[in-house]
Amino acid sequence: MAEVRASHILIKHEGSRRKASWKDPDGRVISSTTREAAAARLQSLREDIVSGRAKFADLASVHSDCSSAKRGGDLGKFGRGQMQKPFEDATFALGVGEISGLVDTDSGVHIILRTA
Repeated sequence: MAEVRASHILIKHEGSRRKASWKDPDGRVISSTTREAAAARLQSLREDIVSGRAKFADLASVHSDCSSAKRGGDLGKFGRGQMQKPFEDATFALGVGEISGLVDTDSGVHIILRTA
């Protein structure tokens, strides 16, 4: 398998390498968010998606700290070596339509939906 396609929701926190996002340009909220708080928020969003209470793209567009939020979290296609290793490994391990558990990278905490 050369390429996958995925969407994600990223929640940044005080340990993120870049403490700013489209939602928080000055990084005030991100800098005061612990990894534990980010993970708890993301776990709650994941439960809403898995239970059918919400759609992944809808939550991504509101909650994700990544600029891909404006595309419902869609990152497009990518191959090995293009994403941070934990993100890449988690995505390639998913089946199409599956949602990951929490994945930590230097950017923050993610949940990933493999779409192709």
